Formats: sequence, C-alpha cells, structure tokens
Amino acid sequence: MHDAPTTSPFRQPRAVWAVAFACVVSFMGIGLVDPILKSLAGQLHATPTQVELLFTSYLVITAIAMLVTGWVSSRLGAKRTLICGLVIIVVFAALAGMSDSIGGIVGFRAGWGLGNALFIATSLATIVASASGGFAGAIILYEAALGVGIALGPVVGGVLGSISWRGPFFGVSVLMAIALLATLFLLPKTPAPARKQRLSEPLAALKHRALATTSVVGLLYNWSFFTLLGYSPFLMGIENPIQLGGVFAAWGVLVAVFSVAIAPRLQRRFGTAKTLYVNFALMAVDLALIGIFSTTPAAVIAGVIVAGAFIGINNTLVTTAVMSIAPVERPVASATYGFVRFIGGGLAPFVAGLIVEAWDPQAHLPFLIAAVTVAVAAVVLSTVRKSLAAADRGEVVHPERSELDRVEDRDPVAGGLAVGDTD
Repeated sequence: MHDAPTTSPFRQPRAVWAVAFACVVSFMGIGLVDPILKSLAGQLHATPTQVELLFTSYLVITAIAMLVTGWVSSRLGAKRTLICGLVIIVVFAALAGMSDSIGGIVGFRAGWGLGNALFIATSLATIVASASGGFAGAIILYEAALGVGIALGPVVGGVLGSISWRGPFFGVSVLMAIALLATLFLLPKTPAPARKQRLSEPLAALKHRALATTSVVGLLYNWSFFTLLGYSPFLMGIENPIQLGGVFAAWGVLVAVFSVAIAPRLQRRFGTAKTLYVNFALMAVDLALIGIFSTTPAAVIAGVIVAGAFIGINNTLVTTAVMSIAPVERPVASATYGFVRFIGGGLAPFVAGLIVEAWDPQAHLPFLIAAVTVAVAAVVLSTVRKSLAAADRGEVVHPERSELDRVEDRDPVAGGLAVGDTD
C-alpha cells in the first residue's frame, strides 16, 4: 500500500503550521461567498448567472495563473512567492469589499485568483518538502487545512454577511494579513531553487499519460463539486446568510472529517482506485437526487450536506493519486493538475446559471449533468488503475523518465521531494 505516515501529521514545525494556517484562510475563500450569493443578487440587482461569475473569475484566473507559478517560484524562491500571493489576496479581497457593482467584485475576485494561484501551488510544495511524517502525512495536513477552511468559510461568510455583504471580503483580507505576518516571521528563508523552471513545463507535462488522465479526472470531479457549491444556495429556500452558512458549515465538517480521518483508512484497506470508484458512484447518485428533487429545499439541503463526505474522500485521494503517479517534479505536477481541474471548477457554476436561465428554471439539468460528469470521472480513472495500484504498494512509477526528473532525484530541493520519496 501507499506509504502511511509513521508519525502524526499534526506534529509539525512552526513554519509548516504558518503555511497551513494561511492555507485554511485561502480555502475559506472558496465557500466564503456561498451564504451571500442571494444577498448579492438582490442588493446589486444581479442575475444568478452574473453572481456565479464570482466563482468563474476566481477559479479560471487561478487555473491560468497556475501555468506560471513554477516559473515565478523558481526565480523568487518559495517564501517570496508565498508572500507575493498573500499580498495580492489581501489587496484584492479588500478591493472587492469596497466595490459597488457586481462587475467590480467579479474583476477583483479575478485578481484574488491570481494571488490564490501563487499561494496554493507553492504552499502544497512547501508543506510536502517541510512536513514531518512523509508524503502521505503532508497530504493529510494539506487536506485538513482545505477541509477546515471550507468548513469555516461559510460560517465566517454567514456571520459577516448578515452584517453586510461586504463583510466576508474584508474578513478574508484581515485574516490573510495575519497569515502574511505568520509566514513572514515563522517560515525560514527558503534556499534558492537548483534550476529555473521553464514556462512551458506545466503544459508540456500533459504529454505524460498518468498526469494527463488524473488531471482530466480532477476537471470532471471539480465540475460536479462546483456545480453543487456554486448553484445549490439558490435552491435551498433560505434567505438568511447565517442559516445558509450553517448548512455549508455542516457540509464542510464532513469534508474535513472524511478527508483527514476516513479517506486514508479506506485507501489502506481497499486501495486508491477501488475507493474512488465507489465514492464517485455514490456522489453521482447524490447529485442525481439533488437534480431530481431540485424543487424540494429539504432534499437539496440534505443532499448537499451528505455530499461533504464524498467530496472529502475525493479531495484527499485524487490529490494523492496525482502527486504519486505523475512522472514529473511535484511542483510541476501540482501546477498542471491545478490548471486543468480549476478550469472545470470555474466554468461549472456559470454554465449552470446559463442552463437554468435558458431552458431549465427548476435547475434539474445542471445537477444531472454533474452526476454524469462524476460518473465519467470514475471511468477515466480506471485507465490508470495499474499505476494507482503500484503507487499504493509504494512502488515508484516512472513510465517516461526525463532529465528533469533525474535532476530532482539528485537534488530534492529543486522542486520539493523527488517523486516516490516517502520520508
């Protein structure tokens, strides 16, 4: 089986906790706007489709910027790149809070996405390189930060959004400023990268079948994930931001628990591929039920909360799969995977809005499409099942070795850890 952490993933140096805290706040930004989507639509006289652009601009710019994160970090170093990303988020989150139009908020969310890309791609590599407990422990810690951030985001968004729709944006700006200071003072100066990454590397890495396939799985899964996250608030019949935040907080708690506590156990017992097949199938059923009963708020709320369990397992195991079997440096793999998957996540809510406005006012179709999409993800994943099984057994999988990979094996500082390193 794939390496399991021999020590607790939560016993880490202060520097790792500083980056993890910043990750929590960064991931809060994903669900932060959910409780205020209906408030924004009403107060700024925007359609649901226009409001969904808050997700699209943020995630699509994040995806595109992923292609340059390695080029930037290999010149500035990890710490400076993290700081640049955090500064950008602080500024653009505050600007979004000061905006008076939906177009302005969408634009500033795009700038926020640029900072988010610089931060999250580098933070994953930094945690993997610096955390104790091996690669699996680092992934668990990273996914724990994601789960906690997703759980807290709607709570913070609901509480601050009940005061003003501007509150969540200013709240993230303040919290990210704290994270910036923690990173500045607690993360030691990182060594200069051994080589400068080329701009073409993330896209060139898609020639590797294992990485391309798992990235497509990520795109399909994120399409389903962000259809649920982005459009379900309009079907719940809840106007109060705090109540909406409570629903998504319950969802986020399941994301956190299943990503940290349940996913590793299922992986060790059944293997990555089998666990994901079953999980994708169950998530497809859940999304289909939301689509069928989209006009029944109680059914939508129940379906969204239950989906947190499936999403938590997927988040951990899909990320682990990508980073385990990709035959390139982990920062390159992270950037490539981030680019492909966030394209799906960014387009899904906007497309859902267009479908509802044009053909399907009861919003059955977007969730039925999401159900089909996540089922297709399981089929695509099955084409790399041998590589996943080999990774579970702790075997190093390098179907296409390149000189860059050999450089990384000789000098792990060149880009985190060499693929296959477990300690």
